[in-house]
Amino acid sequence: MSTMKFCRECNNILYPKDDREQKVLLYACRNCDHQEVADNNCVYRNVVHHSAGEFTQVLQDVAGDPTLPRTKSVRCASCGHGEAVFFQATARGEEGMTLFFVCCNPSCGNRWRE
Repeated sequence: MSTMKFCRECNNILYPKDDREQKVLLYACRNCDHQEVADNNCVYRNVVHHSAGEFTQVLQDVAGDPTLPRTKSVRCASCGHGEAVFFQATARGEEGMTLFFVCCNPSCGNRWRE
């Protein structure tokens, strides 16, 4: 895991810098001339954690998204409403794209796919 590094001489942040001649990664201070060889080549790591509630919330909010296409050619199986928002995405564990529908009835929010 990459962490911030600080200069041993002036306590400012050390920034990644490459030494093209030696072909090594260095951390260099922009305030003084201190440099040190990196012990790890990982400069930045972005780890995204999702919870099940985040995915559910995203799908419920899409019914109010004015940029998504709407159709009146489908009917919701839960409430019978005749309008739905649709979009394509990859379904978990499946190859290819799947067409998803979300009911536009604010009190329903039913989701289904074709």
